[in-house]
Amino acid sequence: MTEFEWPWQYSFPPFFTLQVNADVRKTQLDAWCALVTSWGKQGGVTQIDVTEASNLAVFKNASINRALPPDGIQVVLDELVKRGNLEWTDKTKRRGYLLWRSAGEWGTQIYKWAQSTSRVNTVCTLYELTHGDEAADQEFHGLDGDILLKALRTLEASGKAEIMDFGDNQGVKFL
Repeated sequence: MTEFEWPWQYSFPPFFTLQVNADVRKTQLDAWCALVTSWGKQGGVTQIDVTEASNLAVFKNASINRALPPDGIQVVLDELVKRGNLEWTDKTKRRGYLLWRSAGEWGTQIYKWAQSTSRVNTVCTLYELTHGDEAADQEFHGLDGDILLKALRTLEASGKAEIMDFGDNQGVKFL
């Protein structure tokens, strides 16, 4: 895996202070959202815990001795929620799924793989999808299990898959 390439804003001290001017703030939040989602994608980060967020490298640049304050982090996370890139996992909004793709986009990608590998009308375990050798070159390989289930539920809702339970294991039949 290559090292994450930080955007220029990450080395610009004012980036770590949310701006008051509405137009500037919108541009700044666009940059923060792009940064957090690309950082998550590159690093395979699928969950963010609010209580630990201030310790994440994405919100703290030690080389310029700057960090986004907790209230700024909350504003960025709230913006990610509005854009569909963060989904809270609990009612207290302390932990959330970081989605650089929507569940529907993941579902589409998984279904295209199933079609291209002749998996339609066959059953795959969820383990095979996220950890199997045959899907190792796919972007969904290693995907968080909860996000995978959300993606498969979108396929199930559109009649393209059926999620199955096998006791301690789960699978999916692509239709």
